[in-house]
Amino acid sequence: MAGRKTFRTKAIVCDRTPLAEQDLIVTLLSESGEELRAVAKGARKPGGRLAARCELFNETDFLIAKGRNLDIVSEATVANAHAGLRGNMERVSAASVVCEVARLTCFAEAEDAFLYPICARALGACEEASDQEHLDLVVAAYVVKILAHGGWRPQVTTCVLCGDLEVTLLSVAAGGALCASCGKDVPDAAEVAPSFLSWIQALIHLTFDQLLVAEIDLMTSSELVGFAHRWATTHLDARLRSMEFYLSL
Repeated sequence: MAGRKTFRTKAIVCDRTPLAEQDLIVTLLSESGEELRAVAKGARKPGGRLAARCELFNETDFLIAKGRNLDIVSEATVANAHAGLRGNMERVSAASVVCEVARLTCFAEAEDAFLYPICARALGACEEASDQEHLDLVVAAYVVKILAHGGWRPQVTTCVLCGDLEVTLLSVAAGGALCASCGKDVPDAAEVAPSFLSWIQALIHLTFDQLLVAEIDLMTSSELVGFAHRWATTHLDARLRSMEFYLSL
């Protein structure tokens, strides 16, 4: 690495792509909120010094050397492996949703101090969730919070088209709640209970600590994840394979 410019950063491993026989390209959410992509040489080799340090969901301290096309991982030290996720299909699947959405909402050379802390907290909350209902809440909340931060905040207190306070329908394509009059002309508008709209508000405004102890039933939590999936795929214009898998469990 002599002669190459290096820099240190803490980052979350959001994706891994095989390269050649023993290497990986790792996609990282850096502490500054930027997307980084770097080659981890030998990371697919059993017993390789970078293998365990570049696992998905790891929060790792990296020393990275600038490369001509892709950067190179020079050193790595695990800060938080989120070990509580490992070996549990539901938790791994939930964490995969978090990391896929994180990857789709961070960009190279675009700092955003909000992104790293909320991703790290969401991964921790996936470890802490006591049951499926609260794991669902964590997944839905992360997705909705991140999209709201990016400018796609659901409007659920008034009609998105006319501002009427009497809302009885919900449309992902329209951007939120609708009154009966406006909703009749919106193809995906569906009737929704006021309590469900309140839950969408809660996903945005409550902390993960508060959501982890909230009282909720499995039917409602499943519906919230379904809403979060539709909201993300519509407004990110992307297919979320990890979320499709999570919903299939």
